Amino acid sequence: MKKPVIVIGADHAAFGMKEYIKQLLQDMGYTVEDVGTYSRRSVDYPDYAEKVAVAVTRGRNKKGILGCGTGIGAAIAANKIPGALAALVHNPRTARLSVEHDNANILVLAGRPYSKKIVARIVRSWLTSKFQGGRHLRRVKKIRRLERSYR
Repeated sequence: MKKPVIVIGADHAAFGMKEYIKQLLQDMGYTVEDVGTYSRRSVDYPDYAEKVAVAVTRGRNKKGILGCGTGIGAAIAANKIPGALAALVHNPRTARLSVEHDNANILVLAGRPYSKKIVARIVRSWLTSKFQGGRHLRRVKKIRRLERSYR
């Protein structure tokens, strides 16, 4: 199976983490699409959340990784894009469950502070997890219905 393209974005607070993850992904053999930001200059996280979420939801075989200072704002913003299932995670277990149970297509991380060791474990866990379907599919379908109902 072909590896997905990983669309990655962050605000200034998560810029360092984004750059670390980008290199990690490339070392793992993934194609990375970096939508910014490209420096530590102050920017607004909703702009990058939108870029990642739109690229993931409109692309084929794409997943996203997104960051901001806490990850909270980026997750909220990304989930406004229909089709985005952005999950803010803090450890490898919640990364795995976000995919297995919720079919998350965007991983969201806090950029301040971050540990390279933990981030690497989270990213690997998220990328190697598979959606389990079954009762979880029923729940994801309910999320999709909610999304369509309130447009």
